Amino acid sequence: MGRSRSVVMLFMLLLCIAHPIAAIDDKCAACKAVAVELEAALTNEKPKNHLDMRHRLDSRGQREGKVIDYKVSELRVVELLDGLCERMKDYTLDKADSSKVKWVKVEDWESAVLSIEKQEAKAHAKDMSTFCGRLLEQSEEELAEKIKSGTVNVGGVEDVLCRDLSKHCGPVKYQDLNESNLSVDVSIDNAEL
Repeated sequence: MGRSRSVVMLFMLLLCIAHPIAAIDDKCAACKAVAVELEAALTNEKPKNHLDMRHRLDSRGQREGKVIDYKVSELRVVELLDGLCERMKDYTLDKADSSKVKWVKVEDWESAVLSIEKQEAKAHAKDMSTFCGRLLEQSEEELAEKIKSGTVNVGGVEDVLCRDLSKHCGPVKYQDLNESNLSVDVSIDNAEL
């Protein structure tokens, strides 16, 4: 009896752990939504001065240490990625028609009109945030190095994050460029709704 109870508890635990993984069906589209949000952070980034790490004085009274370019600093990476997954809670799935589902950014949950119920939409938002956390957990070191090396730029985040690092999206083919299902709508205009 104790053994069967342990098996049931283990099974329930596995279901709880596996749920967020299975909750995102189209990992490529979800990754693209994360890339859009990271690209927005890159676009809104304000120029910053170099980081002066010269705090100590040597025996001659001269400052010791080094000056680090902000663009290649760990601080820049932290500022770009900090709160990214929290912002992904503003994204949910919306059904444009019976065959198309896309990730959209909801600016105001109270006044938003979606094709799905708000409770279900908020569950999708939580799943997206969890997906983002797992995505960053798996690729954070490589992503940080690419940001510091200048490989990640506005316009190229999706390729680096979703194709090169996570492999959630396949390589771009010429025919894929014209397909409308590759786009990620990131805003809901409440006036249109």
